[in-house]
Amino acid sequence: MKPKIAILATGGTIAGVIDDAITTTGYKAGALNIEVLLDAVPQIKEFATIVGYQISNIDSSNMSNEIQLNLAKKINKLLTKDEIDAVVVTHGTDTMEETAYFLNLTIKSDKPVILTGAMRPSTAMSADGSKNLYNAVALAINEKSKNKGVMIVMNDRILSARAAVKTHTLNLDAFSSPNFGDLGYILDGKVYFYNTIEKLHTKNTPFDIDHLEDLPKVDILYTYSNDGSGVAAKALFENGTQALVIAGSGSGNIHENQKNILKELMKKNLIVAISSRIQVGEVILSKEDEDFGFICAQNLNPQKARILLMLALTKTKNSKIIQNFFQTY
Repeated sequence: MKPKIAILATGGTIAGVIDDAITTTGYKAGALNIEVLLDAVPQIKEFATIVGYQISNIDSSNMSNEIQLNLAKKINKLLTKDEIDAVVVTHGTDTMEETAYFLNLTIKSDKPVILTGAMRPSTAMSADGSKNLYNAVALAINEKSKNKGVMIVMNDRILSARAAVKTHTLNLDAFSSPNFGDLGYILDGKVYFYNTIEKLHTKNTPFDIDHLEDLPKVDILYTYSNDGSGVAAKALFENGTQALVIAGSGSGNIHENQKNILKELMKKNLIVAISSRIQVGEVILSKEDEDFGFICAQNLNPQKARILLMLALTKTKNSKIIQNFFQTY
């Protein structure tokens, strides 16, 4: 009996079109529906029974909390059914790592959940979406894919949602895992694992989103040379932002102008996590900053730190507990 795989489409380049087979930019993302994507890869029906769902059809730069919540709820509902063995999500690459990490923290099943997409639209002669989708289904039905957390498949590479980062704007080989290494690769539909990541995920996190209709407002601010007086931080806080992630320089340093304002706002209950604008390495906080209540994002980049901080705020506003979340997940 073939495994049954649910494929959930959200849009993105994999569903993009343009009236020119040579052109790989300037296309309309999210133009095709799930049926067209599945018809383009009939080979997957040879080894799996496929059911498709259209969750959204957007350019993933427009991804929202609402869509991520709806997606996670739908996946959790599907995976409670015995007949659904795994889920594949097609997604735009701009924010794929954010959605993947969100699902990694909120899916409550050890069944495989795989995200994939494309760097070139479906109409390009060099389109990569069909092969990526084929690989994603091949990974989804592999017995060794269970209990590995949410994974991303792009360009034959298998990446953990916790580790995956988009590291190139346009190349087919656009994703990597600079801090942890890839989990494995896929060759001619065969899956090879050679790495594991020990951060807790899925069933082993406390984040239950089934009752949530929205998420706390968390924003990201850069720090840079000649950084201003903290006007942006003040404006965001006054506009309802509950927490900020700072993309620090180096190992998490913040210009003194901005840092002084952040400390003022933290006395008014703003939560602040410090990440880095550098892709590889750890953030290091001084004892003084730790004692003041700054949260160290460890090796999570700013966009993923925002995801975890949003979910953390659904459980607590205690900075020490939140810090433990960053160390654990």
